[in-house]
Amino acid sequence: MHARAAAATTAALLGTGALVLPSTASAQAPADTAVASASAAHKNPTVVAHRGASAYVPENTLAAIDKAARMGFRWVENDVQRTKDGVLVIVHDDNLKRTTNVEEVFPHRAPWKVKDFTAAEIAKLDAGSWFGEKYKGARVPTLTQYMNRVSRNHQSLVLEIKKPELYPGIERDTLRVLRKTGWLDRDHVKNKLVVQSFSADSIKKVHAQRPDIKTGFLGTPATADLPAYAKFADQINSTHTSISAGYVSAIHRLKGAHGKRLEIFTWTVDEAAAARRVAGFGVNGIITNKPDVVRRAISD
Repeated sequence: MHARAAAATTAALLGTGALVLPSTASAQAPADTAVASASAAHKNPTVVAHRGASAYVPENTLAAIDKAARMGFRWVENDVQRTKDGVLVIVHDDNLKRTTNVEEVFPHRAPWKVKDFTAAEIAKLDAGSWFGEKYKGARVPTLTQYMNRVSRNHQSLVLEIKKPELYPGIERDTLRVLRKTGWLDRDHVKNKLVVQSFSADSIKKVHAQRPDIKTGFLGTPATADLPAYAKFADQINSTHTSISAGYVSAIHRLKGAHGKRLEIFTWTVDEAAAARRVAGFGVNGIITNKPDVVRRAISD
């Protein structure tokens, strides 16, 4: 996930394009002692390991979710994109340069976009050496491989559909893999899965195709626009620097797409002070590269 700054309006929300985010200033509501106290009543926010335990292991790899499992964290987060031949893979950037050795293996294929490589080509890449020699040989997992490992680890997942504007139909493809790997039964849908995106249009497609799935919009919409998002989202998942106790309270006053209280998971929180701050606001979840740091901070 990356923060973005732009003006968002309800009119834009109701259109068909991917929605961009408002400025921090417009998103925040004033907070007073009473609001902060009320928000703080929501205890024990869920700690979500961002791209796995990505401060300690190469992000979005099987090793990263294994590390989170060994550390005792049930919830992990990932990013889904699609290859040239239609296979869904777990990678954050829309190119392979930062987290693999693609420049070395395919030197003449710049700018090394995920969508320009087949799954077989991506499977040849080293997705661990950039992080440390210990992880040499780690691979970019397919979504199928990833879901099977999350199941084996008895974990739950916040799945981000990344840059859906590059991959028409990726929502349908994602749901197909989730179904084939056993993730669309009642138990998984009710207790173990959230699908999120920066694109309101993408989330609306997921909600239309599988209205039972819990969905999250990544961003910090203006308070006045929150009711429009609540029609198709169960969560508003905002960067931690853009929220206040008042904003969290405004979210909690609404009901989401499934008729339950609208939630907020905030990201990416890696410092103890920031974790305590947003926990005090009453957020429902904290997404972090350092889940152990956040766990200690909010336990204290």
